[in-house]
Amino acid sequence: MTQTPSAHTPAQGQARAQISVPAQHPMVTVLGSGDSLLRVIEKAFPAADIHVRGNEISAVGDTHEVALIQRVFDEMMLVLRTGQPMTEDAVERSIAMLKASENGESDGQETPAEVLTQNILSSRGRTIRPKTLNQKRYVDAIDKHTIVFGIGPAGTGKTYLAMAKAVQALQSKQVNRIILTRPAVEAGERLGFLPGTLYEKIDPYLRPLYDALHDMLDPDSIPRLMAAGTIEVAPLAYMRGRTLNDAFIILDEAQNTSPEQMKMFLTRLGFESKIVITGDVTQVDLPGGTKSGLRQVQEILDGVEDVHFSRLTSQDVVRHKLVGRIVDAYELYDSRNGTENGAHKGGRAPSNGAKAKGK
Repeated sequence: MTQTPSAHTPAQGQARAQISVPAQHPMVTVLGSGDSLLRVIEKAFPAADIHVRGNEISAVGDTHEVALIQRVFDEMMLVLRTGQPMTEDAVERSIAMLKASENGESDGQETPAEVLTQNILSSRGRTIRPKTLNQKRYVDAIDKHTIVFGIGPAGTGKTYLAMAKAVQALQSKQVNRIILTRPAVEAGERLGFLPGTLYEKIDPYLRPLYDALHDMLDPDSIPRLMAAGTIEVAPLAYMRGRTLNDAFIILDEAQNTSPEQMKMFLTRLGFESKIVITGDVTQVDLPGGTKSGLRQVQEILDGVEDVHFSRLTSQDVVRHKLVGRIVDAYELYDSRNGTENGAHKGGRAPSNGAKAKGK
């Protein structure tokens, strides 16, 4: 598909692109049910005129915008060629990637099609893949480095993608076991005051890790793998004094580790193992005055060979679109008011009287 000037160009400085959709791609796969995908593109380029006739799509408008529209359809064809369907979300993310590349906001090394068609794990009739450029780079970093930190807001897939890479490594026999751990400190609660046995007290803190496992493995196989020690889910305190060889180890919610706990965990690394540490430094639940180990470690290990920091942003949120807007709104509020996560620094309560979380 090539961009072609036309005698029907409305005005000087404008261009026209003619896009022919190959016969093997029904137009509904390109335009979406009820033209839903086409509407996403039209919304992103409101100044351009996009028309469809048969299997021909034409776009008339500003030269730069028309070139981008052409690239959007080119990337869509590449994705469709792999047999993967396009969704409204995928089209929106493709447009965002292309615009960021054009504006110099990214180096543009990876194309949307490369990002959207990278398969990590196929399980139970669904395939897990990155959905954004930063997610792809995070996944690639896990392949290349021994220790990777995935730092970003809620909903960016930090833990989920790490879990998928862990299961992939186990299935391909790169490691012999998966170890999943979290600090059992959340929302100001203390385990000693919770009802039940030690297991029952700890279980709610580890439940999100179990949920992710159930998405990626046959649920019937999980108890067997855990009984054999192939998969271990345990609180961070259980890591002390151990050396973890031949394992894929994930520390989740790492913002709730103290500096001492972070050092303890990192020094558990054994031979032929890989560590992924995930967390959101804007959601620290440690007691007031306790420094987050995840915040400190970024200064300590910056530049250390074979340690990589992947940073995700609100643009990488793959939950409801409103989650990304909420993250942005909090960041804007904090920058204007000198706060952290909407609360005054140092633990002083904001003006509405709500108790601030200690950082």
